[in-house]
Parts: sequence; structure tokens; C-alpha cells
Amino acid sequence: MRLKNKKVIALVSPDFEDLELWYPVLRLQEEGAAVHLVGEKANETYIGKYGVPAVSDYAFSDIQASDYDAILVPGGWAPDKLRRYPEVLDMVRYMHEHKKPIGQICHAGWVLISAKILDGVNVTSTPGIRDDMENAGAVWHNKPVVVDGHIISSRRPPDLPPYAKAFADVLAEQ
Repeated sequence: MRLKNKKVIALVSPDFEDLELWYPVLRLQEEGAAVHLVGEKANETYIGKYGVPAVSDYAFSDIQASDYDAILVPGGWAPDKLRRYPEVLDMVRYMHEHKKPIGQICHAGWVLISAKILDGVNVTSTPGIRDDMENAGAVWHNKPVVVDGHIISSRRPPDLPPYAKAFADVLAEQ
């Protein structure tokens, strides 16, 4: 198991895109990673856009980013809420400063925009936020997955297989 002893934060908030949370979480767990769901409150049930629940393991304030090897930001409408929490932005900035893997898919780019870490970074996202990504200084590509160092980005649910693989590959190299 190539991700044994790796710890990953998976952010969760209401209206996350169900597949964009669960597919990478399960894929990383299959490879041995410990993935913790982290939301505003611990032991809170968050409901995805299509009704799939996710119970948070920890609250944002319960964890230290330095205890983790990577972070996943799901899409859906959750990123618009997640980017409003200073703790979330601090986690993302910490991961960026320490070159730890940051996974973002679909609308998750909004969190990276608010963290102000995209200047000059090659990314993709749902085409609906392309202008937002470019206005934040990112170089946007219409590809299923884009890896720029430690930042792994993807467009939407049909791109989940190459996205989850790319994220696991980058994490395994850490």
C-alpha cells in the first residue's frame, strides 16, 4: 500500500458534490491513506448535492495542517462556503507553502482563489469558473486533470479517475 502512513484532510461543507468528495476519499483509502473529513463542526452530518451524507471526523479548529500530508477540496456549492472560513484558507496556504499536495476539482478552485495561491499556476476547473481562475492569475487549461507541482486540479465528475490517480501519484512521491 503505497499511501500507508499518509494523512489527508478532505474538506466538507453542505452541498458538496457527492462524487467529487467520495471518489477521491475511497481511492486514497484503498491505497492505505488515512483520510479525515473536516468541516465547520466535528461529528456533523453534511449532505451532498445529491443527498449522500458525510459525517465530519473533526472541526476545522480541531486539527493542525502540519499533522497532514495533503488536502482535498471537493466541488459542488461547498467551496463557496468553505472559502469563507479563515481556518480553511490557512490550511490551504500551509499546504501550499510546504509544497504538500492540494487537490481541487470543479468549483473547488474558489477556495484556492480566496487563499491567493494561484498566481502563475497551471490549473483546470469547471469551465464556469474559468474567468475567476484566470483573474486570480492562474493559467487555465481545458483538460481532465492538470498537475502543476503539488497542485492537482480537475474539471468535473467524469474526470475523477485520472484526477484521483494523479493526486495519489503526487502524494506517493512526498
